[in-house]
Amino acid sequence: MSAVWRYDGRRVVVTGCSSGMGQATAAELADLGAEVIGLDIKAPSVAVKEFVETDLSDPESIEAAAGHIAGGGAVDALFNCAGLPNTFPGQQVMLVNFVGPRHLTEQLIPHMKPGAAIAGISSVAGLAFLENMGTVMELLAIPGFAEAKAWCEAHDDKVAEGYSFSKQCIIVYTMQRSFTLAQQGIRINCTSPGPTDTPMMPHFEQAMGTEYMHNFPKPIGRNARPEEQAYPLIFLNSDAASYVTGHNLFTDGGFVGAIMTGQIDPSVLVPAS
Repeated sequence: MSAVWRYDGRRVVVTGCSSGMGQATAAELADLGAEVIGLDIKAPSVAVKEFVETDLSDPESIEAAAGHIAGGGAVDALFNCAGLPNTFPGQQVMLVNFVGPRHLTEQLIPHMKPGAAIAGISSVAGLAFLENMGTVMELLAIPGFAEAKAWCEAHDDKVAEGYSFSKQCIIVYTMQRSFTLAQQGIRINCTSPGPTDTPMMPHFEQAMGTEYMHNFPKPIGRNARPEEQAYPLIFLNSDAASYVTGHNLFTDGGFVGAIMTGQIDPSVLVPAS
């Protein structure tokens, strides 16, 4: 039974491997026997099988990385962990958080066999995806990196600070792509974390206010640790989740459950300022 949790002999790609959730994911996967290929703009401090410097805001960098990875054999699992907080320009956030990862994913899918899986990181910040579905689907209908970038630039008001919209796009892309990928034997899922103690937290405090982040409702009573976000991602791409696809897993310590059942007032999502 324990074999379904292991990654022995599996070739996996982890973006954002040099910090936060991506670093925790890469480290845990290595311990589970995976051959980890790490992608980031800077080398990780954790041991990976191979590191490929990659800028997710640059399609040429993405395509070069994908080509290099494909040259080494099939990809068994992809973990899209890289991202930028909302202290960066909104258009840059959109590229790194969604447009780039989607481009990388589509580049690697042809090199995945039945049984492969993809997992990405969204956020509770993407919770409003249903009410924004029309706009999200409009962007998803545009397949190429350059074309998607042009759409974002032409709809700067929709992109706004970039973070919330990019996270909505991750959720809907996961759901939309799961149907066609299932027919190829490939699964795709995502997680939606709540506040987590990573190097991004000071950026969120800067953008939203320290008091806002400190008082953000946490039913469990604390922020998550990076490894607590890595574990669900690793589960979703493991054989233990072989019948799970198209799913957005809330890894938020009960926040959304409390919102949905009226135990937390949704107005807390709006900063006082």
